[in-house]
Amino acid sequence: MALRNIRTEEDPILRKKSRLVEKIDEKIVTLVKDMAETMYEAENGVGLAAPQVGILKRIVVIDIGEGLNVFINPVILESSGSGVDIEGCLSIPGRQGEVERPTKVKVKAMNEKGEEFTMEAEDFMARAVCHELDHLDGILFIDKLVRSED
Repeated sequence: MALRNIRTEEDPILRKKSRLVEKIDEKIVTLVKDMAETMYEAENGVGLAAPQVGILKRIVVIDIGEGLNVFINPVILESSGSGVDIEGCLSIPGRQGEVERPTKVKVKAMNEKGEEFTMEAEDFMARAVCHELDHLDGILFIDKLVRSED
């Protein structure tokens, strides 16, 4: 495993749309492990998307303190509710702002073993899922600010 460099706001890769993962091979498994290690090493990191480490693949890792979740080719099937809370991002250090997000989401994805799963997430986990999945489409939290805190 290796730490990867987290790309920052100026990097144009963060504004590009990620591609689907066609097959889960050793390279993808290594990338997932590296992403998790990089996220855990970063201060206050609870999620990381592959574009944040310079890879345009639809892969996200999230741990809000309940264990690592890996999402490969994730799709939000349903969302409901609405809440505004403060967000930050490892790719935009030192900035925070209020963002409106669904309070519940149902997401379908694959794990690093290629097993498809569906997860229902609420509150902070739902926010983290939405935030990280936005990265896969080149969207940053600063694009959705209700109010900036910087």
